[in-house]
Amino acid sequence: MGSKLSFRIIIRGRQLIEVNGKEIVWIENENIQQLLRRMKYTFPLVVVKINDKVIPRNDFSEIIVPDKSKISVIHMISGG
Repeated sequence: MGSKLSFRIIIRGRQLIEVNGKEIVWIENENIQQLLRRMKYTFPLVVVKINDKVIPRNDFSEIIVPDKSKISVIHMISGG
Protein backbone atom coordinates (compact mmCIF):
# COMPACT_ATOMS: atom_id res chain seq x y z
CA MET A 1 0.00 0.00 0.00
CA GLY A 2 1.07 3.57 -0.46
CA SER A 3 3.34 2.80 -3.39
CA LYS A 4 2.78 4.90 -6.46
CA LEU A 5 2.77 3.25 -9.86
CA SER A 6 4.09 5.20 -12.80
CA PHE A 7 3.33 4.33 -16.39
CA ARG A 8 5.03 5.72 -19.46
CA ILE A 9 2.91 5.92 -22.57
CA ILE A 10 4.81 4.75 -25.62
CA ILE A 11 3.45 5.78 -28.97
CA ARG A 12 4.56 3.34 -31.63
CA GLY A 13 7.28 4.80 -33.83
CA ARG A 14 7.24 8.19 -32.08
CA GLN A 15 9.85 9.94 -30.01
CA LEU A 16 8.59 11.79 -26.97
CA ILE A 17 9.65 14.91 -25.11
CA GLU A 18 8.53 16.05 -21.69
CA VAL A 19 7.10 19.55 -21.31
CA ASN A 20 6.31 20.64 -17.75
CA GLY A 21 5.93 17.01 -16.70
CA LYS A 22 3.67 16.00 -19.61
CA GLU A 23 4.93 13.67 -22.34
CA ILE A 24 4.15 14.84 -25.85
CA VAL A 25 5.19 13.78 -29.33
CA TRP A 26 8.51 15.21 -30.49
CA ILE A 27 8.43 16.87 -33.91
CA GLU A 28 11.67 16.84 -35.87
CA ASN A 29 13.13 20.31 -36.61
CA GLU A 30 10.62 22.08 -34.34
CA ASN A 31 12.13 25.11 -32.65
CA ILE A 32 11.22 26.45 -29.21
CA GLN A 33 9.01 29.20 -30.60
CA GLN A 34 6.98 26.64 -32.58
CA LEU A 35 6.72 24.32 -29.58
CA LEU A 36 5.39 27.14 -27.39
CA ARG A 37 2.78 27.94 -30.04
CA ARG A 38 1.80 24.25 -30.33
CA MET A 39 1.47 23.95 -26.54
CA LYS A 40 -0.62 27.16 -26.53
CA TYR A 41 1.69 29.00 -24.14
CA THR A 42 0.64 32.58 -24.75
CA PHE A 43 2.15 34.49 -21.81
CA PRO A 44 4.43 37.25 -23.13
CA LEU A 45 7.18 36.52 -20.59
CA VAL A 46 8.38 32.94 -20.28
CA VAL A 47 11.65 31.28 -19.36
CA VAL A 48 12.44 28.03 -21.16
CA LYS A 49 14.86 25.40 -19.91
CA ILE A 50 15.89 22.38 -21.96
CA ASN A 51 17.48 19.65 -19.86
CA ASP A 52 18.01 22.21 -17.06
CA LYS A 53 19.78 24.71 -19.36
CA VAL A 54 18.17 28.15 -19.65
CA ILE A 55 17.63 29.16 -23.27
CA PRO A 56 17.89 32.90 -24.07
CA ARG A 57 14.61 34.31 -25.38
CA ASN A 58 16.37 35.68 -28.48
CA ASP A 59 17.26 32.10 -29.44
CA PHE A 60 13.71 30.64 -29.29
CA SER A 61 13.31 30.73 -33.08
CA GLU A 62 16.76 29.22 -33.69
CA ILE A 63 17.10 26.43 -31.11
CA ILE A 64 15.70 23.09 -32.29
CA VAL A 65 14.10 20.97 -29.58
CA PRO A 66 16.11 17.73 -29.24
CA ASP A 67 14.29 14.41 -29.01
CA LYS A 68 13.91 12.85 -25.56
CA SER A 69 14.48 16.24 -23.92
CA LYS A 70 12.95 17.53 -20.70
CA ILE A 71 11.57 21.04 -21.13
CA SER A 72 10.41 23.45 -18.46
CA VAL A 73 8.35 26.50 -19.39
CA ILE A 74 8.09 29.01 -16.57
CA HIS A 75 5.61 31.89 -16.80
CA MET A 76 6.99 35.15 -15.42
CA ILE A 77 4.40 37.25 -13.64
CA SER A 78 4.86 40.86 -12.66
CA GLY A 79 2.78 42.96 -10.40
CA GLY A 80 2.81 45.94 -8.22
